[in-house]
Amino acid sequence: MSKNEPGTRYGIKVTMPGGDTMSAPHLLGDDWNSTRWFDSERARDEALTDMERQPPYYRLGDSPTVKLEKIEQPVN
Repeated sequence: MSKNEPGTRYGIKVTMPGGDTMSAPHLLGDDWNSTRWFDSERARDEALTDMERQPPYYRLGDSPTVKLEKIEQPVN
């Protein structure tokens, strides 16, 4: 893991794969996405690990279809 760079925000971008049923126009739509920002790379990586775990309230065999991507952004 690298050191935090001053002036950098660390995030997780959440998107859906193409064809996901939740991307229907009357639900979330094709261009839905969400971004979560964290104060450090470590906090981001810990949150990502937690987000990748199987949610406890899902039925066995079901799994979330979201795509999770680490992102970084310089702060102006």
